[in-house]
Amino acid sequence: MERHIHTRPPVRRPPTRSWGSPIRAAASTVADLALPAQCLSCQRHVSRLGGLCPVCWGELRLIEKPYCARLGLPFAYDLGPNALSAEAIAEPPPFDRLRAVARFDTVARSLVHGLKYRDRTELARWMGAWMARAGGDVIAEADFILPVPLHRWRLWLRRFNQSAALAAVVAASADKPFVPMALKRVRATAQQVGLSANERDRNVRGAFLVPADYKPIVAGRRVLLVDDVYTTGATARAVTRALLRAGASGVDVLVFARVVRDGI
Repeated sequence: MERHIHTRPPVRRPPTRSWGSPIRAAASTVADLALPAQCLSCQRHVSRLGGLCPVCWGELRLIEKPYCARLGLPFAYDLGPNALSAEAIAEPPPFDRLRAVARFDTVARSLVHGLKYRDRTELARWMGAWMARAGGDVIAEADFILPVPLHRWRLWLRRFNQSAALAAVVAASADKPFVPMALKRVRATAQQVGLSANERDRNVRGAFLVPADYKPIVAGRRVLLVDDVYTTGATARAVTRALLRAGASGVDVLVFARVVRDGI
């Protein structure tokens, strides 16, 4: 049964088996049956689809409790329930909570770059499934899920939005409404790679907007924002501010990987 937020325009429900077209989904299924299972990161043979080989699994640095309740930064030891990191206390973000599957290190970087830059769109279903497990608490409280949008020109060049692919999988796994059109990137921005934290903030400032038709959907609701990587947080902060200006009651963030400084 379809379940929508009861206002217009309608909420888009994510596909339950594949976020792509029926032809792409069928081709992927045929390939899964015809080809031997390979490690998602290094392509070594493994025993089942959607897994990592022992070497890559050992190198994937998962973020598990204990961690900062606000920023998801891992703690060396348990500081008690709802403990906050020094970073969260010194500079509280506008969003409420961040959750991530892993540190943005060797294997996580390989998976993110494979999905984002090398057209390995099949990775979305496995990465999204891991995100659904890692973000269980924030997913449960979300009224709907949306991805960080690409500007229309970058979307045209790249042909797909990796954040939308991940968000669709997360939404389908949790049976939550998927509302990708509730947020627009209204200004083309430079690539964030290579920019300082201050430059990243300036780059994305004012770049996002909730369209007027979607403000009734956003107003008064808790939103889960999905992206592939959290680096300095500039994009997540800019998007959160746009959603709060549109009346969202709160915003949480779920990513596949986040940067963790040495020593944390």
